[in-house]
Amino acid sequence: MPAIWKQPASVERLTAISVNTASEHLGIEFIEVGDDYLTARMPVDHRTRQPAGILHGGVSVVLAETLGSCGAACAAPPGHRVVGLDINANHLRPVTGGWVTGTARPVHIGRTTQVWQIEIKNEEGKLTCLSRITMAVLIPDDAKGPAP
Repeated sequence: MPAIWKQPASVERLTAISVNTASEHLGIEFIEVGDDYLTARMPVDHRTRQPAGILHGGVSVVLAETLGSCGAACAAPPGHRVVGLDINANHLRPVTGGWVTGTARPVHIGRTTQVWQIEIKNEEGKLTCLSRITMAVLIPDDAKGPAP
C-alpha cells in the first residue's frame, strides 16, 4: 500500500512542530509514522490525571486530536490547511498510571474533508478510548481563483 502522506511525515518533524504546545506540556511523544498511520504515547501522571486518580477523558481527547490533526495535515496537499470540525470519544477503560499509546488511521481522505479514527491503548494493549475526528481541508486562497 502506498504511503498516504502528501507532506513530510516523520517522528522528528512532528516532534519539532509540537514544541511549546499543549502536546509538549502533557508529555506526548510521537513514536512511529507508518505508511498509513501515526502513533504517539502519553504518560498518565500528575499532568494528565483527574482528581479521582485516573486518566482525564479530556486529555485522552487531546491525544486523539493531536494524532488526527497531524495525520490530516500530513495527508493534505501542500499549501492546504486542516482544521477540526468534530471529535468524539468513547472512554472504555480507566488508566491510573504508566503510558497510553494512540494510533491514528484514516477512515476517509477526501478533497475537502478527512475522517480519522484513533485507538488509545494502555500498556497491556487493552483499548481504553476510541475516538474519531472529522477535519476540514482548507484550500489555499491563491488556488480558489478570483472572487466573483
